[in-house]
Amino acid sequence: MEILNKCVGCGNCVVFCPKKAIKTYGVAIVDNDKCVNCGICAKYCPIDAIVID
Repeated sequence: MEILNKCVGCGNCVVFCPKKAIKTYGVAIVDNDKCVNCGICAKYCPIDAIVID
């Protein structure tokens, strides 16, 4: 998964991530050890700033 530079840190991805693999610090940051690339976060990103590999 990749979070693009256009991320505004709204936090939608954090709320919907079932593995709690994303935190926001101004922008979203992914913990790749926890992320399973399920794509749920990308579905709920209002500006399409998340790309699933």
